[in-house]
Amino acid sequence: MNYMRTGMLMAGLTALFGAVGYLIGGSGGMLMALGFAAVTNLFGYWNSDRLALAAHNAHEVDERSAPELYGMVRDLAARADMPMPRVYLIDEDQPNAFATGRNPQNAAVAATTGIMRTLSYEELAGVMAHELAHIKNHDTLTMTITATFAGAISSLVTFGMMFGSRDNRPNFIVQILLSILAPMAAMVIQMAISRSREYEADKLGGEICGNPVWLADALAKIAGGVAHIPNETAEAKPATAHMFIINPLTGGGMDSLFSTHPDTGNRIAALMEQARAMGLGRSAGGGFMSQASQGPWGGSGSGGRPGPWG
Repeated sequence: MNYMRTGMLMAGLTALFGAVGYLIGGSGGMLMALGFAAVTNLFGYWNSDRLALAAHNAHEVDERSAPELYGMVRDLAARADMPMPRVYLIDEDQPNAFATGRNPQNAAVAATTGIMRTLSYEELAGVMAHELAHIKNHDTLTMTITATFAGAISSLVTFGMMFGSRDNRPNFIVQILLSILAPMAAMVIQMAISRSREYEADKLGGEICGNPVWLADALAKIAGGVAHIPNETAEAKPATAHMFIINPLTGGGMDSLFSTHPDTGNRIAALMEQARAMGLGRSAGGGFMSQASQGPWGGSGSGGRPGPWG
């Protein structure tokens, strides 16, 4: 289903490329834009994960350089019956995380250093389980390709405004409208997909980690951190905002058409309902640590134990 959705997204964005090219340079501009779209499709499929990781200066870690995080992801991937993804750290104070990759066999999860200082072991497990859920659901292909396209459309508009044929280019007002509406159209397509997939990944993530409350408490902490700690890299590259577990630009938002993520409060409520249906709570599921614990990254917490799942 997600491969079909990604194919439809790529077709829609390709059509948008053609329309923008036509408005900028007539039939010649449309042909050039469609050619650019074809190249972007192929390049995005094979390299979008690398671009996303490079955009946020992520560096890969292993069992020796980040044993707690790496071991956690390995154990959760085993519980989810999926391949072990590559693990990355981002030197960023804002607490956040994302997943990327074209399929579960070629995937990666990335966490900021800020999230490791902010969350307890169990809360971080909930976040990593959420990101693994995106990989298992094949969301990451859609997410990373959309980010690539959004950036490419902006580049196409800028290129057309600067170097388009004077005879074929529209007037100045149309150029300004294009520079605003074309990236916005790509974002509307992106947002329509982003919102539903977050609820689905929350639910599966709660199942993978064993207690949805851990993820619910993590979302509350992350949203609070995002609201007070800016992410300058994300601000400079807003096309990647939808990839994060919490919008790094706004920290969430209202359930509206122009929000890349559902309202954080609604997500937390859904997770708490899921936990009640599972008969779980803050004191259940392997010794859940309180909100006050900092986990093995910050102080007390779970003290470096193998984790509540094994």
